[in-house]
Amino acid sequence: MGNWVENEGLSIFVVLVWLGLNVFLFWWYYLAYDIPPKFFYTRVLLGRALALARAPAACLNFNCMLILLPVCRNLLSFLRGSSACCSTRVRRQLDRNLTFHKMVAWMIALHTAIHTIAHLFNVEWSVQARVEEDRTLAAVLSRLGDNPNESYINFFRKKIGNPVGGLYVAFTYLAGLTGVIITLALILIITSSTKTIRRSYFEVFWYTHHLFVIFFIGLVIHGAGRIVRGQTAESLAEHDPQICCKNFTHWGKEGSCPIPQFSGNPPMTWKWVVGPMFLYLCERLVRFWRSQQKVVITKVVIHPFKTIELQMMKKGFKMEVGQYIFVKCPAVSKLEWHPFTLTSAPEEDYFSIHVRIVGDWTEGLFNACGCDKQEFQEAWKLPKIAVDGPFGTASEDVFSYETVMLVGAGIGVTPFASVLKSVWYKYCHDATNLKLKKIYFYWLCRDTHAFEWFADLLQSLEAQMQERNNAEFLSYNIYLTGWDESQATHFVMHHEEEKDVITGLKQKTLYGRPNWENEFKTIAGQHPGSRIGVFLCGPEALADTLNKQSISNSEADPRGVHFIFNKENF
Repeated sequence: MGNWVENEGLSIFVVLVWLGLNVFLFWWYYLAYDIPPKFFYTRVLLGRALALARAPAACLNFNCMLILLPVCRNLLSFLRGSSACCSTRVRRQLDRNLTFHKMVAWMIALHTAIHTIAHLFNVEWSVQARVEEDRTLAAVLSRLGDNPNESYINFFRKKIGNPVGGLYVAFTYLAGLTGVIITLALILIITSSTKTIRRSYFEVFWYTHHLFVIFFIGLVIHGAGRIVRGQTAESLAEHDPQICCKNFTHWGKEGSCPIPQFSGNPPMTWKWVVGPMFLYLCERLVRFWRSQQKVVITKVVIHPFKTIELQMMKKGFKMEVGQYIFVKCPAVSKLEWHPFTLTSAPEEDYFSIHVRIVGDWTEGLFNACGCDKQEFQEAWKLPKIAVDGPFGTASEDVFSYETVMLVGAGIGVTPFASVLKSVWYKYCHDATNLKLKKIYFYWLCRDTHAFEWFADLLQSLEAQMQERNNAEFLSYNIYLTGWDESQATHFVMHHEEEKDVITGLKQKTLYGRPNWENEFKTIAGQHPGSRIGVFLCGPEALADTLNKQSISNSEADPRGVHFIFNKENF
């Protein structure tokens, strides 16, 4: 149970608190508009749709306050790096920032849908009430404001029937026009954020996502028209709506029921979002300032299968293991920033990234660096690069455990290049003070040739560990998931050779996928009473599997073995 709480409980707790606040705000504001006498006549005019429009509006304010915070990367990195304000458990929740960002976005979409549908009914009934004859209370209320010394309750002042009246509201009133704009912006932002668009057409996702600027501007001024109106406190003292509604034809003729007076609700959204907007503005200013600092490409290494390594230097650049940066190459695009995991170690005098050429932007970077040419490229001909970061990830906590499992899938192996390099530097210089004593490394890939640079790193570590008579410090398993044993029969004749025929490592390459249950049980048996960190950079399906295994193979006894699952998100 303890490990379930550590792996899942705090996340579930955060989600339940967030959902609970949404439910509370919805119910609180629903009752605030559905019960008080202030909105008695507004409810006569609009019915239940009034409360059904205002309740999700409150939830929208709350979630729009939250949506920017998970993408303030510098703020999160600062909190993550501050052990005084951020415990290990809290840091692990900060690593789920993008997951929370997506959840909040879907909640915004849900409340936007409810809010919009409710207001469609509100507009229809408001427009219809203006053209009705003076035989109903709704029609009489709609006439208020036509004469001097009267304040109106029906925001629609034209005598135009539906559907023309509804379209008139949508495109001429501030609330209607901003509502249409921010709804369209939200639809474009969400639809372009799907996994298919993000992976295949990243530029579409990147540019469309910046419609959030229009969304927030429209959101702040959306309520400035004050179309939701209620009876004033002074009027309520003289005019009891529950009594006076029965003789609405005699309002103003009897002293007990003077003509009611109304006022609009002041806009509230800006009070919810001004703080996060200010923080995000500071975030962008910091990013801009850092992006203007000079970056020098010291070396470009071309690896097999169109993978390039950029080694760079930047004044004042400090990194930790497993962190990532955002890179912009103005020669390719003046606006686009793309995230890359750092593959160098903090102990090295440069920082590096490995870029696999898989799209238009990476192809442009490949060509801009002269990698498509055969001749040697002069350093002054290399393109200018802007770097923002580094930003913290879960891998920073590797050194908090005595035993770790590192699992990389495909290109997800890159964070562990930095980790393994740094482990080696620390091991060589101060092995006695190194808390980390054992690494189990798993690399799942369809074809190791695509990442030969990483196989070279493993070969180097393997040789150096053997020289120091500590080959057991690093245990690694490489799985070719695109192959199975039947496809690899022609390698059987090489099985007895000292080194693997594919990777050149002493550890033989395995085929298919790991049996994770066996792996976890084996490691648990070898390290009783330990807290074992499980670190993954890979797909969600694998994350679910490893998380479930971490929970099921942890003991209920606090003194027993516990697997703590961590996943890279950026």
